[in-house]
Amino acid sequence: MTAGDPSGAIGTAAAPPRPARPGSVSPSGPGAAPGSPGAARPPAADRGFRRAAAALLALAACAALAPTAAASARTAPAAAAPQEPCTAGTGPYQRELEAHLGRPADGVQSAADCAAVRAFQQANGVRPANGYPGLATYRTMTAVAARTDPNAAGDCPVRAYRVTCVDMERQLLWVQRGDRVVFAPVPIRTGRDEQETRPGWHEVYWRSIDHTSSLYDDAPMPYAQFFDGGQALHGRPGDLYAHGGSAGCVNLSVPDAGRLWDLLAEGDAVYVWGTKPGTED
Repeated sequence: MTAGDPSGAIGTAAAPPRPARPGSVSPSGPGAAPGSPGAARPPAADRGFRRAAAALLALAACAALAPTAAASARTAPAAAAPQEPCTAGTGPYQRELEAHLGRPADGVQSAADCAAVRAFQQANGVRPANGYPGLATYRTMTAVAARTDPNAAGDCPVRAYRVTCVDMERQLLWVQRGDRVVFAPVPIRTGRDEQETRPGWHEVYWRSIDHTSSLYDDAPMPYAQFFDGGQALHGRPGDLYAHGGSAGCVNLSVPDAGRLWDLLAEGDAVYVWGTKPGTED
């Protein structure tokens, strides 16, 4: 007899279960640990609830990933539109552009030359950007080539004060103070034959931002800065290089003239030298 065995049975026979006390929980009830000997299988409703909860968690995870994928699609770089074939023919400044762009300088336009010229035009705002090596592209090329040191030849006098340098030979304008360039070289158009821009030292003596010409049918002269009689630095709307030259003024593109207006003031020095190509000495 096992001490304390109420049944008086010998061996390992299980004792009959005690009746549950009021308020107690049966080991086989909801509180039993899963997998324990007395654990009961959850009811069908409970199993359905768990499957639904798992499905909702999976949907939430997909939804969290979806915006990231969409954002990646939106930020992916768009493929560049293919350019049309470059078909412009040989131009008057073919060799000069070829040499500047590192192309074989044979003076004959090839498809590769045309594409290189067009890329240069697009990078430097030359319009139309069609690959034709004409005057506007050549003048822009001259300005780009001079950016590192426009006064390498020392033709524009170096002074402690600000000097606007007008190089008629290269058709360039820049501004320097001492050895420092404060306005990078830009293409210009000076006076044509018989109406050449007057060389030498000058001074800005009058400025008129919305000026019109009293001599040439009220022609617009935006950002006019007069330096010698009726000759002025000013913007020219439209084609800067038309008609072979100005009537004596120093013409700039309107954007360049506006930037120069913002820099200069009355009393500033202007120095002009050289001879415009195509005019008599």
